[in-house]
Amino acid sequence: MFNLLEIKNKMKKAVILFNLGGPDKLESVEPFLFNLFNDPEILSIPSIFRYPLAKFISKRRAPIAKNIYKEIGNKSPILELTQKQAVSLENSLSTKGDYKCFVVMRCWHPRASEVIKKVREFNPEEIILLPLYPQFSAATSGSSINEWNDLCKKENFNVKTKIICCYPTENNFLESHVSLIKKTLNNVEDKNFKLLFSAHGLPEIKIKKGDPYQWQVEESVKSIMFRLKDQNLDHVISYQSRVGPLKWIGPSTDTEIIKYSKEKKGIVIVPVAFVSEHSETLVELDIEYKKLAEENGCSFYKRVPALGIDKYFIKGLGELVLQQETRGKFISSVICPNKYTKCPCLGL
Repeated sequence: MFNLLEIKNKMKKAVILFNLGGPDKLESVEPFLFNLFNDPEILSIPSIFRYPLAKFISKRRAPIAKNIYKEIGNKSPILELTQKQAVSLENSLSTKGDYKCFVVMRCWHPRASEVIKKVREFNPEEIILLPLYPQFSAATSGSSINEWNDLCKKENFNVKTKIICCYPTENNFLESHVSLIKKTLNNVEDKNFKLLFSAHGLPEIKIKKGDPYQWQVEESVKSIMFRLKDQNLDHVISYQSRVGPLKWIGPSTDTEIIKYSKEKKGIVIVPVAFVSEHSETLVELDIEYKKLAEENGCSFYKRVPALGIDKYFIKGLGELVLQQETRGKFISSVICPNKYTKCPCLGL
């Protein structure tokens, strides 16, 4: 007879990796942008107004965005890179049970409506939702989780589901950052530099309405810097990728780069909230911000790689998948303060 552990290990489990996605060719840029801005978590207005506004914004921004993607081969690399993460994670889980990883993109293919058919065919006894956003925001992880749950209700697909809400302070996630930062700093001889942790920005109103994202980014950086305390590093957190007229959280990455470049410091930039290379790292950080730094007198500019399939990061994702739920059906490496009402774990 099987014992309980053997039975559990033979259960089929589907791991759904969520990411934003990106256009697979230049012709996909405008519809990708429309999907992004038509998300109620991005534009929080009634759908009767959101749809035409999303059409207008996507049409207006498409030429600018196309020029960005022309810099990196006319498409986003995020799908291929996320698929590599899925393969690495599935391999790491192969000795732990019957796990199969699926990739779902929020704003381009493969969409949840396509992937749910494959998950049904796999016929799992449990589903684990794993956003590839270490820090929770209603606009990223929240949007993907809600879309999946709504689709399951609509299609009457009822399977036990565990949700990895966030992991901004997960040990292996932190160790992955620390390892990659140290590798980058090994090639830096001039010690007069600023270590700049750059994360994707959000409108300030989102934080005021209870989104925990900024607090979680700060917790990530605090935990990373604790592990680097013997390095005596001067650091700052900043936010990039601002669009639109709303006031965004700050300071902005471009402002900080100009400030420290004018002081003739070097810049070592860490994409602390991005786990894959894509337009925000390969173009915004590597091309646009590097040029900005050099134009303002920066002594040198280096960028730490995104986590990708770093062994520590994949190990951390595997441990999150195996972890037992601690707050309802959720798993989280932190407990958000009560004022962050958008955190799905609060009140459980």
